[in-house]
Amino acid sequence: MKRFFLTLLFFGFAVPGFSRDRLKEAIFHRFDRDGDGIVTSTELPDANARAKFDSNGDGQITLNEYRKVVGIPVEEATEKPAADQSAALARLESFIKKTDSNGDGKLSREETGDAPWFGKVDRDKNGLIDSDEITMVRGLVKKFGDKMLGAIPDNQVTEEEVAKITSGPEILKPGDVGIGRMVPDVKFTDLGGQSHSISDVKNHNAFVIAMTSATCPVSKRLLPSLAKLEPQLKEKDIPLFLVNAFASETTEEIREQLVEQRMDAPYIHDTGKALSRTLNAATTTEVFLIDSKQTLIYRGALDDQYGIDYSVNEPRHRYLEEAVAAFLKSEAPAIAATAAPGCELNYETGQTEHQASDITYYRDVARILQRNCVQCHNDGGIAPFALDDFDEVSDRARVIKRVVTEGTMPPWFAAPPEDGGPSPWANDHSLSAQDKADLLAWLDSGQPEGNPADAPAPLHFHDEWTTGTPDLVIPLSKAYKIKATGFMPYQRDLVVTELKEDKWVTGYEILPSERDVVHHVIIQVFDKGSKVRNIDEAGGYWAAYVPGNGAVKYPDGFARKFPAGAKVQFQIHYTPSGKEKMERLKMGLHFADSPPEYEIKTLAIADHRLNIPPGARAHKEGTSRKVPFDIPAMSFMAHMHTRGSAFSYELTHPDGTTEMLLDIPRYDFNWQLRYELKKPKFIPQGSTVKVTGVFDNSTENKANPDPTKTVKWGPQTVDEMLIGYIEYFVPIKNPELARAE
Repeated sequence: MKRFFLTLLFFGFAVPGFSRDRLKEAIFHRFDRDGDGIVTSTELPDANARAKFDSNGDGQITLNEYRKVVGIPVEEATEKPAADQSAALARLESFIKKTDSNGDGKLSREETGDAPWFGKVDRDKNGLIDSDEITMVRGLVKKFGDKMLGAIPDNQVTEEEVAKITSGPEILKPGDVGIGRMVPDVKFTDLGGQSHSISDVKNHNAFVIAMTSATCPVSKRLLPSLAKLEPQLKEKDIPLFLVNAFASETTEEIREQLVEQRMDAPYIHDTGKALSRTLNAATTTEVFLIDSKQTLIYRGALDDQYGIDYSVNEPRHRYLEEAVAAFLKSEAPAIAATAAPGCELNYETGQTEHQASDITYYRDVARILQRNCVQCHNDGGIAPFALDDFDEVSDRARVIKRVVTEGTMPPWFAAPPEDGGPSPWANDHSLSAQDKADLLAWLDSGQPEGNPADAPAPLHFHDEWTTGTPDLVIPLSKAYKIKATGFMPYQRDLVVTELKEDKWVTGYEILPSERDVVHHVIIQVFDKGSKVRNIDEAGGYWAAYVPGNGAVKYPDGFARKFPAGAKVQFQIHYTPSGKEKMERLKMGLHFADSPPEYEIKTLAIADHRLNIPPGARAHKEGTSRKVPFDIPAMSFMAHMHTRGSAFSYELTHPDGTTEMLLDIPRYDFNWQLRYELKKPKFIPQGSTVKVTGVFDNSTENKANPDPTKTVKWGPQTVDEMLIGYIEYFVPIKNPELARAE
């Protein structure tokens, strides 16, 4: 009835006590709830009613359109042309987007630069312009234009342009790294036995010298780009030389790389580091452009596609190619020097520059590495290079120092207990304080070898399964082709098993056939006859794999149920390694001889409502979940994508007290570890578990696919997730009947 009455008013029916014109205009303003001089479809949903007044057919009614229909004199000056309104509103929206630096949908006084108009717009005087007040501003801009906002440049630098300018390796000051100086002459010999020297460049337009490695992951990924560039440089009379400064790498693995990439460039295995020292090369990925007068024109990264812990599908900046193009036009490169993310090179220097230490490799360091690193860093291991002999360790001394100092190796990211007590984690991989101190002291003392007679006994490793021969092996349904470079979406693979009865699984191992291309795997198991849905990590997992964390053995009396005729779905994240490969991983299961006392399950706490603003440096998101029953937690695993920078689990007990279950102050997408408790943590019914993630969507995050994007929940690496997994167990009430349940 109310809607009918208002509609009658809108059509101009008189009401006693009001002049007709005043009544008619009052009716318009009654519907124009935001006071912007326009009645929209939201304000008047009745399309037939709007159509009677909408003279230009744009779906909304301006005050002048209404006045013309109902016979009120039109004040032409009060209405701005539609084009002017659109331009003004566009400038306003751009202003709001740039001013709202934290992306919360509100403008603070600080964000507006203490603008003189702030107090007029902030009606409730709470120091914030909220969404309702912003709506009011939009109405004012429609009426009066955008002069109230001050000067907003018509040609603004877009966020895309800012990202393009600021992303990629660090730009270095050219004079600090030798740009413009003459490169000293030095002789060197390639693998074919042919002699060369820096001074030979006088017979060509220029030289490009590219540092590389057969084992450094970043070098391996960049080699296809160098192979593609080699003939292009040759056409310009710019020979390409490849230089490997790692004495520990073999001629066989080097030649295998060259055959794979079909490269003819001279390859110098610079085991004595004479050429590398002359260039003062810093990493295994650095490239140098030297002109015919032996002048250093450019040094730094080949491009910005790959780094230590990031990769993108295509380079955004091709530094060397741009430098060559500028050089051939007799111009200085716009960017003459950058850092080159890769494996650091180590040079021995005079003993006087080292700190004194009695730590030696054979007596001390070899044992530290065996205990903490060699399980992965061995010939045939999952790591890209071995660390089980002196030459291999000495070659990578600077790499080891970096990763140990910054805490990325060994991979362990849980914060230590606040009270300084013992670690609660059964699988804590972090270096002990003493091991870390001794290792860094040795690295800073010139890496003395010591007496080989002090060396520990060598470790021996399994050729295939580290947990023993499985009772059942489940391979992928097919092999997947992994391209050499770029980005690959997640692959999903379904395998239907033929077991005739339920089994209890006491442990599993996921074994890639090509370990360097498998980033992580999530596995779900479905009952026979049940509907298989695409894996959603928020639904939990049955098994999971990340490098170094692919084998799980449950305590005695604990197991996971594997139903008869189970359907196993694999979700695999592949990452190209610089060489095209075929990959077919498999999962091995170990069965219990008798039903267990406890069944292991996984629950997931997921925040699907992610809204990460463009450029945000430390944006927090999170969600909480009420615990519906007592949970004895066994382990935790956090899952975010490349923008994730920190993660935490916090428990609030029914009495309101809180405690931190797991704090990961520096989350690493490349190492999504299970944090296994020494003793189960009892989480009582009625508690609340809160998971919080911190995201870095800024250009400072080198792994960020697109810092200009508002990021939502999604399955691919370019999207984001926030999931906290909790493994727990429940008692099996009647173990004898467990198989039939």
